[in-house]
Amino acid sequence: MSDELSVTGIECFAHHGVFDFERREGQVFLVDLVLGIDTRRAAASDDLAETVNYGTLVADVKAAVERDPVDLIETVAQRITDVCLLDTRVEWARVTLHKPDAPIDATYSDVALTITRTRGNAHD
Repeated sequence: MSDELSVTGIECFAHHGVFDFERREGQVFLVDLVLGIDTRRAAASDDLAETVNYGTLVADVKAAVERDPVDLIETVAQRITDVCLLDTRVEWARVTLHKPDAPIDATYSDVALTITRTRGNAHD
């Protein structure tokens, strides 16, 4: 059994997409994270070193989203989970990547992809 740490609405500006104008102009992406971690040790010690530093994690996730443009949000979402699972205390990561300004010729409120990866099957 693990606890859940959530950080939602991480705003990033990046140049991902299959169309030239997406690569050229860029757009906003939003990231929601839910991480499975055991917080008992941190709670007992009251020591930040015993848990996931979500300030550092958010900076690392933002950097991962904003670098190296790719075509698909699937690729970006996997990149984010890889960053989350670098910390061995993270048992699993659920990442939702929102692309609210996706080039769709219809009225819609959001495009989002959610993936969940666990330690040991991050690329299965």
